[in-house]
Parts: sequence; C-alpha cells; structure tokens
Amino acid sequence: MRLDRITLKGLRARGRHGVLAAERELGQEFVVDATLFVDTAPAAAGDDLAKTVHYGELAQELVKVVEGEPVDLIETLAQRLADVCLAYELVSRVEISVHKPAAPIPLPFDDVIVTIERSRV
Repeated sequence: MRLDRITLKGLRARGRHGVLAAERELGQEFVVDATLFVDTAPAAAGDDLAKTVHYGELAQELVKVVEGEPVDLIETLAQRLADVCLAYELVSRVEISVHKPAAPIPLPFDDVIVTIERSRV
C-alpha cells in the first residue's frame, strides 16, 4: 500500500545542541523538516481529524524536543524527533531533517543538514 505524506517544513526553535561549550551556553536556531508517511484516506473520507496526525500538536512536541535537553550531535536530535513522530500510531514511517545553519564552521556555507528515515519495526 502506498502511503500519503504530511510534511511540516521549516519549523524553527532555539536549542543548545553541539559539542562546543559556546553552543551549549549561547544556543542557536535549529530548523526541522518532518515528513510523516500516513494513510490519510480514512481521515479524508470522514473529514475526521482523529483519523490523522494533528500537525499543530506535533509541531509543539517537536519544538519541546529541540528546546529541551541538549545533545552533542544533531544525529541524536534527529533520532529523538523521529521517536516523537513514530509515537503517533498512524505514522508508519518518518523522514526528519535537522538544519543547523549557524554551525561553528569557520568557512562560508549555507547550512548543515542531517536527514534520517525511520519506520515502525
């Protein structure tokens, strides 16, 4: 069965993630993209929010993770965000991208992005 996608793109939150002391102390903006793979047909058939993922509530949960306990790696942050998405029973698979546009790299660059894909086991 092919699944539909619900994408939340460009969610911004301030976090204190990184291996450098300055990153933990000062914090910085992180940007999250989350694509949920869900069968939206039951929700559409009955126009029923209870049969899909409430992306407003999901956004709030994802921001809490970014603003929460610091981690060294954005790979770890991405995993925590994926876990939040997969806690929704209707989500079969998720793709998470964590952007760190202010990463401490002493060269010109646009963005650092870690993208992971996780599914229900």
